[in-house]
Amino acid sequence: MHDSSFPWLSLLILGAVHGINPAMGWLFAVGRGLQLRDRRAVWRALGPLAVGHALAIVVAVLLALALGRVIPGRWLRWAVAAALIATGIDGLLRHRHVSLGGMRVGARELATWSFLMASAHGAGLMVLPFVLGAASGGMAAMPHHDHAMPVLAAGLSIDPLGITAPLVHTAGYLAVTAALAVVVYERVGLGILRRAWINVNALWAGALIVSGLLTAVL
Repeated sequence: MHDSSFPWLSLLILGAVHGINPAMGWLFAVGRGLQLRDRRAVWRALGPLAVGHALAIVVAVLLALALGRVIPGRWLRWAVAAALIATGIDGLLRHRHVSLGGMRVGARELATWSFLMASAHGAGLMVLPFVLGAASGGMAAMPHHDHAMPVLAAGLSIDPLGITAPLVHTAGYLAVTAALAVVVYERVGLGILRRAWINVNALWAGALIVSGLLTAVL
């Protein structure tokens, strides 16, 4: 029996994993608070970070939707799988970083930086297998004469997952980003990065590769 809570929980967990990575925003929020000596600066950074992260996912979903209108769903699935695997391998070989240009930036610049970082790390790509799965489920319930319609275009038009996936993923990202930023700023300090370092980039790259392989074979 299919567990309808699985995609939602998985999207939340993936967002949380992305939020753990210092390079995805919480480290900047802490640094900004320390520089300005104002805890409110930490909180003010979180909104633009979340907006940029969500926009990266929305753009990926919209691009997939556009492709789904012109190519068969099977080809689209393989393209997404190839993109996931390629992004994961690239992440293992080199560290992707987008320069922010200092701490004193406005909300627009911070959101833009978050968008570029999330895009470079494949946040939007990681959501697409769940959207593809929702689309396939929608196609299974459609009459036979509608099966010629590209899978993703049909699925996104009738399944709420294609619309809410960016929100669910970003909610997980924002919750962890906010928690880490506040705890590090208020309690433990940036020294924790030296005492308890984990290569989150490698873990995320591995997750991208595994997701790509699963997308190709399932």
